Amino acid sequence: MSLKLSQVVAVVLAGGFGTRVAHLLAGIPKPMVPVAGKPFLEWVVRCLARQGIRKAILSTGHLADVVEQHFLTQPVSGVVTRCVAETRPLGTAGGFLNAVHLSGETPEAWLVVNGDSLVFADLTLAAAELSNPAVAGVIIGCAVADASRYGTLAIGPDAELRGFTEKRPGRGVINAGMYLLRDSLVRQFPGTLPLSFEHEVFPQLIAGGLLLNVCAVDAPFLDIGTPESLRQAESFVEQNRARFCD
Repeated sequence: MSLKLSQVVAVVLAGGFGTRVAHLLAGIPKPMVPVAGKPFLEWVVRCLARQGIRKAILSTGHLADVVEQHFLTQPVSGVVTRCVAETRPLGTAGGFLNAVHLSGETPEAWLVVNGDSLVFADLTLAAAELSNPAVAGVIIGCAVADASRYGTLAIGPDAELRGFTEKRPGRGVINAGMYLLRDSLVRQFPGTLPLSFEHEVFPQLIAGGLLLNVCAVDAPFLDIGTPESLRQAESFVEQNRARFCD
């Protein structure tokens, strides 16, 4: 049976300090930087809403109250949004687990996305991968012409994830930071903190024999982690207005 995106709960990781662009942020967390009239994080939530996600938990940390106040006063229509703050840095997977445990939600699957990047991947393609009961989770990879800024995914002949490789120039399928994970898989995460998806969770799950598939897409992608990419955000959002809910 195909997984419906309305049955998925998204966790948006929005707890980073944004050290490389901190001098441009003027006392707000990086995901809340204004882009095309709205905080970048709101565009992320609107992108999820456009694809049918109806619940989003924002995993916050640095200046968490700024995020919470915005979404309390200016919620995105059609999406129930809740903020869950880290009291200390927990790593990407640790922040996700903190949000999962405190939310009380038990959906069929969780969608993990970064609050400082936009990837216009068709999530129905990733959801279709979970129609195979042997697949425990799906990593969305983005094909790029130059992977020098990112680690790339090592992918087997049947689209299975084999690991992560270091940054290197040239074409590659990069880790887009989007994961669709069965709730049953999340319960098998390591219990140590802080915890990283790339360095600890996924390698350990693969070593334990669990099947994680890569859904590679050729889709527009932008993260705002550098001053240069942050400057590109305005035009990127404007050029892709149709990919967001109104």
